[in-house]
Amino acid sequence: MSRGLNKVMIIGNLGRDPEMRYTPSGKPVTHFPVATSRSWVTSDGERREATEWFNVVAWGNLAEICNQYLRKGSRVYIEGHLQTRSWEDAEGNRHYRTELVANEMIILDNRASHQESQSDLFEEDDLAF
Repeated sequence: MSRGLNKVMIIGNLGRDPEMRYTPSGKPVTHFPVATSRSWVTSDGERREATEWFNVVAWGNLAEICNQYLRKGSRVYIEGHLQTRSWEDAEGNRHYRTELVANEMIILDNRASHQESQSDLFEEDDLAF
């Protein structure tokens, strides 16, 4: 059986402050939206821009770090994979949400804009708190 590839890398800005919660087993999970923009010039010479929003979710130690260091407007590099989950609401309607499940995060803001001077690569598996 051949192996597939599901890898996503984005650079963008947070649309709001991260929201951290805990699963019933106590594992931290943080959600936040990231906007990415691209621009191009049409054949008529008109400059166009489009923004795409990604729903990012981070788990474990990375969730805690994202919650602690990121804020609305923060510029970040996020690497992970796409995952679609579904659920049924109280009225029986099926909903779907595609999320970028992060396993790496780099803060791209200049160091002066952070309370801490720590700005580097954070990986899900490499950090122990």
